[in-house]
Parts: sequence; structure tokens; C-alpha cells
Amino acid sequence: MNFKRFFDLFFSLFLLVIASPVLLCGYIVASLDTKSNGVFTQKRVGQYGRLFTIYKFKTIHPKTKQISRAGKFLRKSKIDELPQLFNVLFGTMSLVGPRPDIPGYYDTLQGENRKILELKPGITSEASIKYANEEVVLEQQPNPLQYNDEVIFPDKVKMNLEYYYKQSFWLDLKILFKTIFR
Repeated sequence: MNFKRFFDLFFSLFLLVIASPVLLCGYIVASLDTKSNGVFTQKRVGQYGRLFTIYKFKTIHPKTKQISRAGKFLRKSKIDELPQLFNVLFGTMSLVGPRPDIPGYYDTLQGENRKILELKPGITSEASIKYANEEVVLEQQPNPLQYNDEVIFPDKVKMNLEYYYKQSFWLDLKILFKTIFR
């Protein structure tokens, strides 16, 4: 077991214990608010392009397909992301690494950019810090999908490739502190 995996395992277990009351409340709130199982699962592209199941709290009502009232709070506070600590515990994600995306993005990268797929996806990264309000930015665009595909995604790829070449324990700690204290 390498040091990064050991740190991920130790820290995710620690956070799961510390955050267990918030996780329980988040699950109950998401379940009641969406009138369904409060855990959202989705296939994402992981390390080496393999698909894995990501866990989040459900923030969209399954019938209306709209963000629920509590879902807005869960997203804004990032509490909806806490179940991803289980992904870290299971080894499909890391604390720090490129945010996993749906098929059709990272799995289509070419050339040197494919090096990003050698990394385990993470809960946080420099790109996720920079684009913490990505939904708001996209809402302001006349063509959100085009803006994502032509501006945001290429910038994320550039930042994640920089992380690939510079990755270290100290860089991971720096990114974790930036995430916590932003």
C-alpha cells in the first residue's frame, strides 16, 4: 500500500466517524425531501478509464427533475458530496485528484491528456476549487454545454495535467487546506 492510499484510507475513516451525524442527517433530509432513497448513484469515469459508481446525497426530486429545497442547501454546503468518502474508503476515489466526470469527457481525451486517467479521481482538486461555483457560471451562459466543452473542461484538463506532473503529498495537503478554508 502506497502512502497516498494509506493517507486516503486513514483520513476517510477519520472523517466518516467525525461526520457520521452529518451523514445521517444528510441522508434523512435527502430521503424526506426527495421522497425516495436519499443516496444518488451514478457511473463515472475513474482511474484508467474504468467506470465506477459514485455516491452523493440526492438533491434532485425524481419526479419533477428539479433541485429540491433541501437539495439547494446540500449542494451549496457541499454536504451532498460527503458520501464520496465511502468511494475513497473503497479505493475507487482519492481525497485529491481530478473530479470524476460522466462518460464522454475524460475517457475521450487524446495524447498526453490521457495521462489524467492514470490518476485516481478525487473529491477535490485545484480545478474543483477554481470551479466551485460552476453551476452558477454555466447558468449565466447562453449555451452552457458549449461553454463547458470549449472553456471549462479544457481548463480543467490543463489543471489536472499540471497536477499529474507535480503530484506530491505536500501538494495534496495544500489542496485539502485550500478546499477546507476557502
